[in-house]
Amino acid sequence: MKLSQFNFDLSREQIASEPPRWRDEARLLVLNRKTGEIEHRIFKDIIDYFGKGDVFVLNDTKVFPSRLYGKKEKTGADIMVLLLRELNREQRLWDVIVDPARKIRIGNKLYFGEDESMVAEVIDNTTSRGRTLRFLFDGPYEEFKQALFALGEPYIPEWVKEKTTPEDVENYQTIFAAHEGAVSAPAAGLHFSRELFNRMILKDIDKTFITVHMGIGHFRGVDVEDLSKHRMDSERLIIGPEAAERINKAKRTGKKVVAIGGTVMRGLETYVTTTHQVDVFDGWTNKFIFPPYDYSVPDAIVSNFHLPQSTMLMSVAAFGGYKNVMNAYQVAIQEGYKFGPYGDAMLII
Repeated sequence: MKLSQFNFDLSREQIASEPPRWRDEARLLVLNRKTGEIEHRIFKDIIDYFGKGDVFVLNDTKVFPSRLYGKKEKTGADIMVLLLRELNREQRLWDVIVDPARKIRIGNKLYFGEDESMVAEVIDNTTSRGRTLRFLFDGPYEEFKQALFALGEPYIPEWVKEKTTPEDVENYQTIFAAHEGAVSAPAAGLHFSRELFNRMILKDIDKTFITVHMGIGHFRGVDVEDLSKHRMDSERLIIGPEAAERINKAKRTGKKVVAIGGTVMRGLETYVTTTHQVDVFDGWTNKFIFPPYDYSVPDAIVSNFHLPQSTMLMSVAAFGGYKNVMNAYQVAIQEGYKFGPYGDAMLII
């Protein structure tokens, strides 16, 4: 398929800049991928479609405050640094994006904080994502990490909202976040509340967690018309023994496996056995899913509504069927559903 096939008109007003008042009361569009039938529900109604022994698979990554604002040495020019991942704990090395990037050179020092007490030196300009910084900090690692994160804020794309607020620290985090490492929140998981988890228990709907440390690759534009030539950024993927066993047991016993979000979808499909089982895994995935693609593990998926020509939309279309999903998106626009990580959700069964 081609990039242009995933284009559609979306106004800025239809992108949610704030979450709903209650996590589980976002709107839910339900799409039957076999018939194309569409229903309009509330997110907490999701359990009406599942029963005893079905398994929801969620991403328990934890968003860290990855966006820092600072100054460049000598000129004092304002810069923004986006921390992507830690490269070396002992040497305080981080893979980052710097904006504006064109005047940042190897050897430049960058200063952060009102007192400019946090200093970093640019040591590499050649990484595919941008820069490598070495933070110059004398003291124990935990003190460094605490000081660094105290200067940062969650990275919420500018197309969602121009300025991050203190409320976003909680809003842009799932209630089950456990393992720090994500730049971006797994948006579909934001809709789950403790009350909804309790109602799942009453219906004997099971849940399990995998970890996919979501970067910003899903927000990057695709710049090739031929989708087979697009390359995704790699993300850390961890599927533990308990999660693998629960997922595989559901597959063996004919129960439904429900992938909550695009990161879980790609995580479950990264390493699959010939018998449609998942393996315990701890490594990296750069799997890019787009139509046509035959999913092996999920029987249903949950996803927020994504931007035109986004890789997340493509992976959803691969599950629900291109025509079904693109039609559902048009219905969502007509019905006033909200798009983006703070927006409404779609369940495909």
